[in-house]
Amino acid sequence: MTANAPTDSTIVAIQPLGMPWETLDPFLFCVHHDDAYPPGNGRYGPDASLLSGRQMGSDFSRKDGWSMYHGQQVPGFPAHPHRGFETVTIVRKGRIDHSDSLGAGARFGGGDVQWLTAGKGIVHAEMFPLLQTDRPNALELFQIWLNLPADSKMVDPHFTMFWSQDIPRRTFVDETGRATEVVIVAGDLPAAGNGGGGVIKPLAPPPDSWASRLHSDLAMWTLRMEPGAQWVLPAATGEGTRRKLYFFAGSRITIDGQSVPVGSAIEVRAGATVTLTNGDEPGELLMLQGRPIGEPVAQYGPFVMNTEQELRQAFDDYRRTEFGGWPWPDTAPVHGDEEGRFARHADGRTERHPSQT
Repeated sequence: MTANAPTDSTIVAIQPLGMPWETLDPFLFCVHHDDAYPPGNGRYGPDASLLSGRQMGSDFSRKDGWSMYHGQQVPGFPAHPHRGFETVTIVRKGRIDHSDSLGAGARFGGGDVQWLTAGKGIVHAEMFPLLQTDRPNALELFQIWLNLPADSKMVDPHFTMFWSQDIPRRTFVDETGRATEVVIVAGDLPAAGNGGGGVIKPLAPPPDSWASRLHSDLAMWTLRMEPGAQWVLPAATGEGTRRKLYFFAGSRITIDGQSVPVGSAIEVRAGATVTLTNGDEPGELLMLQGRPIGEPVAQYGPFVMNTEQELRQAFDDYRRTEFGGWPWPDTAPVHGDEEGRFARHADGRTERHPSQT
């Protein structure tokens, strides 16, 4: 149930985190995967004995602390289509193997972010290979779906990699010596209100993204707060901007004097500065902010358009073209044994994580 705050509060509403997390325009969807996978079986999946009792092909059970999702032998999401929006995948632990209908592939994780513009249509697989056979394989990620405005829904698809060491992050220490680390995936972070001075600039978003438009006021940050830490969330500057905090780890947090339990989604007034004071355990939050696109949304599963007619056309196009077909030998490709992170784009250009260059 959503709890509405007093009209003079900087908190607009509080609701429990669900599955997925409820989002505000321009965001469509947000999910937090936190899986404690066992050691791998040498073929990138768990031992077959651990699969008993799961609904294979659609396992979201979190049995033993992990799920297979739509994977059969390897956890993850085998080939599936998208059109009309973007996925932003923030991988904090573990590895993801990406493969797509353009022939591109990538392995990323450990703080890396993949920003995929689906545009007029792409098929991709996101598999979670269990590379370690002698110890557990932890995986933690956020996947955020960001809508595309009508004039960008049919752009050519592509993905952008943000390697972990290139993503801006800043640690702020309050007057009592307690630290808050902020990771800036998107959106300028004014640092002056926390004694940092200046503005921390993010990496450039993809050119066709809503985030690339200055008036979008779009931001995606993660916060990690020490017990008792205090940090001031600076006011957004855009007209009509909305902002939501997802408090997913910790015990309690105080937001401008109001105590909020862990497991809460809190919409706050974007145009106000907000003082966050963490409780007695390490606390973590995800912040999503943006000016709404404000257009009609016609969505069915992985297709997000503006009208029902466009949605029917998306299904017709996918049945006819499969968005370029599938050039991989199976629907759930894995990119070998090495942990090295890379991105091989459709034009043949290959990037490697700086630690592998």
